[in-house]
Amino acid sequence: MSGGVDLHSHTTASDGALSPRELVREAARRGVRVLAITDHDSTEALAEAFDEVAKHPPMTLIPGIEINCDVDGGEVHILGYFLDYEVEWFQAFLREQRAERKERVYRMAARLAELGMPIDPEEVFALVKEGSAGRPHVAQVLVARGYVKTYREAFDRYLRAGGSANVPRKTLSPSQAIATIRKAGGVPVLAHPGLADLDGVIPALVNAGLMGIECYYQEHSAAKTLNYLRICKDLNLVATGGSDFHGIHIGRTNPLGSPAVPLSVYEALKAKAEESRATRPT
Repeated sequence: MSGGVDLHSHTTASDGALSPRELVREAARRGVRVLAITDHDSTEALAEAFDEVAKHPPMTLIPGIEINCDVDGGEVHILGYFLDYEVEWFQAFLREQRAERKERVYRMAARLAELGMPIDPEEVFALVKEGSAGRPHVAQVLVARGYVKTYREAFDRYLRAGGSANVPRKTLSPSQAIATIRKAGGVPVLAHPGLADLDGVIPALVNAGLMGIECYYQEHSAAKTLNYLRICKDLNLVATGGSDFHGIHIGRTNPLGSPAVPLSVYEALKAKAEESRATRPT
């Protein structure tokens, strides 16, 4: 198998711009041969995506997830790969996560009203449709109403961690997310650590069962990439990477298949999946 590897992408099942079929077609157009769909708290895209991937050999689709977690000083995102995502207990967990996301939209709308920027939560849910609600959808409404000019401004001024319109959610720790992914037989990976600047938590996450770090990421400097690759080597973690593709509607223009991720990463991730299943908590 030759071609690109992209282990981080989103569809309309969470906060992406493209439907599952559209995403797969765009990945094929970009020369991606190994694609992971990692929607936030949702695996609803996977059935349609698997059906479409069958039309684009030799593309391989990896079932994935992204779970947002809170730690002192910011957020940590945990990616999961090769999970038994269809089991009922895992889908119940995701439904609870999505329900909390919806309630958080109401809380953010109330906070924005206090700041003189009222929005109707139904405007947010209209964007989400069947997907998983989140701050990117709130940002789109803020832009549409003219409160801010860009998605990036919405986050920088109001919705980022510590922003005036960012409200707490039901706390889920990274260790809990890791345990959930491991219970489902998956490979938990720390997403884009260079964005969070919380490298001090990595040893604790490894002790909790973390199996990888997303090293290859568009917004990582060369120095950061090398640092995370070194950490992976020292701690026997898989070094993954991906575009974190959402679509231009949220201000990120990273194309699918960028940055370049070695095919060997896919083979290493499969090996970690076998290890995870062999050591799955009972």
